[in-house]
Amino acid sequence: MTKRYTSFLLHPWRFQKFFEPLYILYFVFSISFSLLAGCGRPTSLPSSFTETSDSLALYPDYRDVVVPPNIAPLNFMVKDAGATEFVAKVGDLVCGALDDGKFDMDSVAWRRLLSDARGKDVSVEVYAHRPAGWVRFRPYTFHVAEEDIDAFLSYRLIEPGYELYRQLGLYQRNLTNFDEAVIYENNRSYDDDNNHCINCHNYQAYDTRRMLFHVRAAHGGTVIVEGDKAHKIAIQHDSILGAGVYPSWHPTLPLVAFSTNKTGQVFHMKHAEKIEVLDEASDLLLYDAEKNTVQNVLRSDDQLETFPCWTPDGRRLYYCSAMMPPALMENYTTEDMVMHYDSLLYNLYCMDFDPATWRFSAPQLVLDAASMGKSASVPRVSPDGRYLLFTLGDYGQFHIWHHSADLWLLDLSGAQTQPLPLTDANSRAADSYHGWSSNGRWIAFASRRDDGNFSRVYIAYFDREGKAHRAFLLPQRDPEYNILLLKSYNVPELTRSALSVTTDELNHVVLHTEAEKAAFIPAQ
Repeated sequence: MTKRYTSFLLHPWRFQKFFEPLYILYFVFSISFSLLAGCGRPTSLPSSFTETSDSLALYPDYRDVVVPPNIAPLNFMVKDAGATEFVAKVGDLVCGALDDGKFDMDSVAWRRLLSDARGKDVSVEVYAHRPAGWVRFRPYTFHVAEEDIDAFLSYRLIEPGYELYRQLGLYQRNLTNFDEAVIYENNRSYDDDNNHCINCHNYQAYDTRRMLFHVRAAHGGTVIVEGDKAHKIAIQHDSILGAGVYPSWHPTLPLVAFSTNKTGQVFHMKHAEKIEVLDEASDLLLYDAEKNTVQNVLRSDDQLETFPCWTPDGRRLYYCSAMMPPALMENYTTEDMVMHYDSLLYNLYCMDFDPATWRFSAPQLVLDAASMGKSASVPRVSPDGRYLLFTLGDYGQFHIWHHSADLWLLDLSGAQTQPLPLTDANSRAADSYHGWSSNGRWIAFASRRDDGNFSRVYIAYFDREGKAHRAFLLPQRDPEYNILLLKSYNVPELTRSALSVTTDELNHVVLHTEAEKAAFIPAQ
């Protein structure tokens, strides 16, 4: 797809693209050194040093994690007061840090290292030159898994504010290196007449040949991508609350399950979590992408159905639903909903689906989270169909802002009757909006664990025994990149390949075409 890089402010390392000739000359003169050292700065290990028990201040912290054998270099930075120089030995690579304590490992040497270490541990030694001489910190290891991760990760980057849609977009990162391409961006500066939101991107079975995303406000509609072409549709009808959201492509059929929601947000005055997003009403829809038709699946006044998700075989649809609190059963107002925000507890349900007739069974309760005093959201079924991964918080469904939100797992084979938290992957901050890799061995999710304000992408290994391992931060060329990037990552989605539709094509569809209204099919 056409790559269009964002501004220098957002991507401080992208200025290199404008100095390609200088980098080519640098490469010619330094290739022999970099191949030997494994880093851009050639160096050697200290000939003498002393061991130190001091804590190693490392960011990102890649100690004791499991990483894919096709992941980009785990560049990191070290802080040590008084130290003037740093050296690291990563496996057999010897690296010299830049002046700011950052290690930028050579990608060719890194790929060779991971290839040789597949299924093994890699030892890391870090040395610091202090006024009294060289010291070596306690070595640590990371493990290289046998299984690859899907090469591409899509996500939304959005400012951590609530009033404006300005300067947000969808992006696709190549996980095997540091390339990031724009899928679609809205306006760079705020423009009230042209202002629009972009959200809810989703792919069919990890395949980029079919995907969609929503556009809200100006130029509104749902953009449907088929290969390298796209078009825009609108879901509107008196029997539907609003446009479709939280989509889930059927794995084989041209069908999308949506929820349709009447959503609002409120702000707390005396609460640690300042924002709450509420659904006053929500139902489930089924959209036919070939015929451009839509119909209700579940429509009720006393249940709030949301977050549909197909199983990999396409024969079952999972979703979340909350019973309207008794005080809100009749004649309730928005203010009433706000006053009972912490009474909305969502359970997990499912319905069987017949691919031949496109009919659903009656709803079946899968997990009574309310009886646990908890609320479930965002169910995602593993590719082998065995595990149901979801977020569990204290209340509500918009867990991206809830500190109580953690990733939980339910074994659908019956071997495990109670859900279990993914203890090693979770944190004290919000962990949410997760997705599986196509081989089921990796989980990518959004977490606010770094500072409590910005959500960033973390990746955790999920082994064949059903255990999630310690999560690690998405690697960047500049280890400080995520600190400098004043954006939150949202809805990470793994795919096997890059999108073939171009940014220009999507710009044209969003900005210069009218949405085709989907035909409504009444319930039979």
